[in-house]
Amino acid sequence: MPTTPAVFVDILVGPRAEAIGLDVTLLAGRAGLSRALTSPHIQKTGLALAGYDEYLHPGRVLVFGESEVRFLEKQTPEARRTVIRRAIERGVPCLLSTAGIRPPDDVAAICEETGIALLVAAGTTGVTITRVTALLEDSLAERQIIHAVLMDILGLGLLITGESGIGKSECGLDLIVRGHRLVADDTVEVHRRAETILIGTCPELTRHHMELRGLGLVNIRELYGIASVRSSKRVEFVVQLERWESGREYERLGLDDAYEDILGVKIPMVRMPVAPGRSVATLVEVVARNQLLRTRGRHAARELARALEDRLRRGDAGLPAPVAPDDDALEAD
Repeated sequence: MPTTPAVFVDILVGPRAEAIGLDVTLLAGRAGLSRALTSPHIQKTGLALAGYDEYLHPGRVLVFGESEVRFLEKQTPEARRTVIRRAIERGVPCLLSTAGIRPPDDVAAICEETGIALLVAAGTTGVTITRVTALLEDSLAERQIIHAVLMDILGLGLLITGESGIGKSECGLDLIVRGHRLVADDTVEVHRRAETILIGTCPELTRHHMELRGLGLVNIRELYGIASVRSSKRVEFVVQLERWESGREYERLGLDDAYEDILGVKIPMVRMPVAPGRSVATLVEVVARNQLLRTRGRHAARELARALEDRLRRGDAGLPAPVAPDDDALEAD
């Protein structure tokens, strides 16, 4: 079941913000750090300071640039208090001033009094808005936990799904031995970014680990090195492993495309039957290579179908194909 994580104002002054270069300091209103942020979109509406505050949205960061702060400085203390209180009444969770500019002291006093965090960012307005938006988009992204194995195969993020015990982890291990990279085993956390992009990661506690029945937990990074793992990967293809059923019809040509819906995004997928004697890892690697060719406009099944259709249209489908010279015969000559 998809979930949306709760995000609070304190994320803007935490280690995640520092990791992306967002240098933010709390100036006043520490109690406001526990207020909820519900939208990744910031609001920077100078008109709100002139009385047109009906366009302020609750749950969004309100950003003050230099022009807004200079406007506040020219107002009387009473006018400033009125403007800030009206913004707070609209459900604004925090105020963020950019370029290291501190708003007037009475603004800080109001924020302290009402429990609204007043933050100051060292970066310019444009840079700050970009980084805050990126941080909140990632933090507020809808998430889903999938029982699967996520691999990076030749740069393609491939999700291996199937019922428990069908051999997903063993297939993943074979692919690692072939030089491909593990992202997550058993528990894949998928979140959506920018409406159509799915990013898969592994919970930090089990990162780089793989469970193999009869063997237990192993650390892939320690066994095969840093190049055998990665922390996240875009989910671009799904291979669903299914137990072979005698008499069931399976895809033979691959002309029709199938898709898996994950968080409202359609991901190309194939259903692969698993049976004794089949090298599942080899087949999965072929699937990945074939999908990479398709993204470059090469679709083997459709190209063959078009060639056959052209031959039928010319009326020479029944003619025998040219026979290549026999190598032994050439050597005898």
